[in-house]
Amino acid sequence: MIRIILVDDHAVVRTGYRRLLDAEPGLQVVGEAASADEANALVLRTAADVALVDLSLRGSSGIEAIRRMLARRPELKVLVLSMHEGAGHVTQALRSGAMGYLTKYCEPADVIDGIRRVAAGKRIFSPEITQVLAEEAVDGDGALSQLTPREFEVLRMLVHGESTSGIASNMHLSPKTVLNYLTLIRQKLNADNDFKLLHLAARHGLVDMNRTINA
Repeated sequence: MIRIILVDDHAVVRTGYRRLLDAEPGLQVVGEAASADEANALVLRTAADVALVDLSLRGSSGIEAIRRMLARRPELKVLVLSMHEGAGHVTQALRSGAMGYLTKYCEPADVIDGIRRVAAGKRIFSPEITQVLAEEAVDGDGALSQLTPREFEVLRMLVHGESTSGIASNMHLSPKTVLNYLTLIRQKLNADNDFKLLHLAARHGLVDMNRTINA
């Protein structure tokens, strides 16, 4: 039996996945979480083998959830199921420890197959994700790949309008630590102001340029 936890901030989506997976022989959903904090607590209460994780969560993203869960349970296998197809999200999810990455456009059978594959220690990617990774390797335009997963998460929150104190609260860091991360991010990306960070983030699909920075 492959025991699964669902990490998605939409209850209706989780219900749909639970019905799909519980109806499949050899698969069992043993818990659900709507945020990174809930996911982090959930891995300690369950003996899950696989976590099916969306990257768009309330507060910290699925990337941070993956990092926290695997810090608690290194043997856990993580499969991302997300609408995000940008190289930045994909690269950072893999760096955080995800074994596979599927888009939400995939068929239900692909999700079931993906869970079985990552549970067996194998990697799996949607065709779109394989193409994104191949294009990044060829083009060499991987500016965001210079960032660690935590730096990427700080940048993601910043360009989505989160304040320094808000980032600190969501990531359980001090405001001073967040400011230190921001300094490192600007140095790595050669961006001396937040507008340049926003422009770079938009070019890599992290945010729409119509959004504003409130930090």
